[in-house]
Amino acid sequence: MPIALDVFIRYGFAVVLLWVLGEQLGIPIPSTPLLLTAGTLSATHKLSLPMILAAALAGSLLADSVWYAFGKRYGGAVVRLVCRLSLESTACVRKTEGYFSKRGAPALLLAKFVPGLGTVAAPIAGQSGMSYGKFLVFDGTGALLWALTSLLGGRFFGDVLKRNPHALSLAGHFAVVIFLLLLLGFLGWRMLERRAFLRSVRMARLEPTELKRMMDDGQPVFIVDLRHPLDYLPDPRTLPGALSLTPDKLVEDSGRIPRDQEIVLFCTCPSEATSAKMALTLRRMGIRRVRPLRGGYDEWKRLGYPLVEIVTSTAA
Repeated sequence: MPIALDVFIRYGFAVVLLWVLGEQLGIPIPSTPLLLTAGTLSATHKLSLPMILAAALAGSLLADSVWYAFGKRYGGAVVRLVCRLSLESTACVRKTEGYFSKRGAPALLLAKFVPGLGTVAAPIAGQSGMSYGKFLVFDGTGALLWALTSLLGGRFFGDVLKRNPHALSLAGHFAVVIFLLLLLGFLGWRMLERRAFLRSVRMARLEPTELKRMMDDGQPVFIVDLRHPLDYLPDPRTLPGALSLTPDKLVEDSGRIPRDQEIVLFCTCPSEATSAKMALTLRRMGIRRVRPLRGGYDEWKRLGYPLVEIVTSTAA
C-alpha cells in the first residue's frame, strides 16, 4: 500500500478536518476531490463514513465561525479579503450578496455548492447582522448537505467497484493518483477560466486618474455605482454624480443609458469583477462606450479623490 494512502487511512479524520478547514479559511485547496476519494475508500471499510462526515462538518463550521465573527466586526473589508483568497474571486462578492438579498439565511444551504460562494458566505452573513444561532443552523445544514453529497458520490463509485474485487483493489492502490488527477484538473480548469476573464477586464478598464481628468474638464460622464447596499453600511459615500443601480436594474433600464457619453461602472469586487461583467453585457447590447473603473470605489477613495454622501435620490 502506498505510504500516502496508508497515512490517509490511518489519519483520515484529521486529514479531512484540516483540509476542509484550510479550504474554508481561504486556502485554494478544493475539498471535493478529497471527499470523493474518502467516500470511495469507505467502501473498503478502511475508513468510517460517519467519522469522515463529522470531520468535514467540524472543519467547515470552525472556519465559517471565524469568518462570521470577522465579517460581523470588520464588514466589507473582510469580505473582499476572503474573495481575494478565493479561486472564484472574480465573481464571489456580487454572487453572494445577490444570494443573500434574494433568499436571506436559506442562501447558506446552497452556498457551498456554488463555486466561490462557500467561503465568502460566512463573512457576509456576519456583515448583514444575522444572529450567530441562526447562522449556525443554516450554515451547518448546508455544510452537512455539501459534505454528504461528495462522500456519498464517492461511496457509490466504491460500491460499484466492489462488484469487481480486482477493480476495487486497483482503485485502492491508485487512490492517491486518482485524487491528485482530480485535484489538478479542478485547479487547472478554475485557473484557466479566471485568467480568461481577467484578460478581458484588463483590456477594457478605465484608470481613476483618467476619470478624474474627464470630470475636471467637464466632460459628460455617466457613472454607475454597482455596489450592493451592504457595502454602503461602513461608508455611505459614492463618486460625484454616480447613480446607484443593481446589475439587474441597469440592464432593465439600459434603454435610458446615454449613447453619446462615456459610461463608467464601478464596484468593490476584486479585479472589478461585477463592473467588467456588466460592461461586457452592455457592449453585447450595443452600448459600446462603457468601461469598468480600475480598482473601483476602494482605489478612488485611496487616491483621495472627491466623494459625496449617498442620498435617497441617488440610490433610487
